Amino acid sequence: MQPDVRIVYIGQKGDRLGDLPRQDSNINAAYAVRAGKFRRYHGEGFRQLLDVKTLLKNIRDVTFVIAGFFQSWLILKKLKPDIIFIKGGFVGVPVGLAAAAHGMPYITHDSDALPGLANRIISRWAIIHTVALPKEVYKYPQNKTITVGVPIHNNYQPVNPDMQIKYRNEIGLGEYKKILLVTGGGLGAHRLNMSVADIIPALLKEYQDLAIVHTVGRGHETKMREIYEHKLSDSDLKRVKVEGYLTDLFRYSGAADVIIARAGATNLAEFAVQAKACVIVPNPQLTGGHQLKNADYLAEQKAIEVVTEQALGSNNNELKETVETLLNNEVLRNKLGSNLSNFAQADSATLLAHLLLKPTLN
Repeated sequence: MQPDVRIVYIGQKGDRLGDLPRQDSNINAAYAVRAGKFRRYHGEGFRQLLDVKTLLKNIRDVTFVIAGFFQSWLILKKLKPDIIFIKGGFVGVPVGLAAAAHGMPYITHDSDALPGLANRIISRWAIIHTVALPKEVYKYPQNKTITVGVPIHNNYQPVNPDMQIKYRNEIGLGEYKKILLVTGGGLGAHRLNMSVADIIPALLKEYQDLAIVHTVGRGHETKMREIYEHKLSDSDLKRVKVEGYLTDLFRYSGAADVIIARAGATNLAEFAVQAKACVIVPNPQLTGGHQLKNADYLAEQKAIEVVTEQALGSNNNELKETVETLLNNEVLRNKLGSNLSNFAQADSATLLAHLLLKPTLN
């Protein structure tokens, strides 16, 4: 679209994935600045503010934000960018405040139904607020808010029956008629992992044509494989694939009939494009309860099935019965997938690119 555009990335110092932008051939340069977070946990109320350890960390991180502001101010003064895109997250605060101090234009993006604290802090100076869901969901000024969806990799495309078979063959599960995918995100979700492991023996016994792919998170593979070795027979073990992290998750989700996942906005956007039937277990502890709001909104639209964190426990009956209902009912699976696909915007990245380039063309 604009081959002469120069893209510079500013990330947070200490980010465990901070090496990825430097490896991306589309990014011309990458910087890192200090940033801090305000620790508050959904449902904890004022008790968390009285916790000495939390209080000290919050005070420390205020100094990180101040340092990050001056680092960002110097970087932006040097770069003189035409436009800045802020995706949210802790590093968005020092960068956004520095941009505002310079009078430089920036556009924010919110993937979740509930805007993050970082974007709320810097929102007043943004020229446009781009959002994932219908703009009426958000409290930003409506005349400055544009729905663009969530930008995802172009490997995620609508999946027809032939593509589903192709994906199953590619991941080595072509012989099975039903596939259940479980994913808790790149770092995993311990309680979800344990609850799924608890119901899998019964599911395998009930559905002889079922295979299960369980992405357990980086560093959890060995423990989860040991759990399954203890719970399952040798023949059933062959029907369960345990993976730490998948760089080609689109193949596995494309092959699946049912997906169990958290309510992270990016995964939901990916599964929406593929029109997948999802059982969503939102994490209630994440800051601001944004996963709860994501799940509540989509459940109201009959686009997902929701199992609460509180329902995970000693017997996990609700989780098991919800999965069984979907495995038994192709019509319901298709209906959920179709409703979820109504929120898909496969061209989200293109829409954002047009918005970001427009100010430079004026």
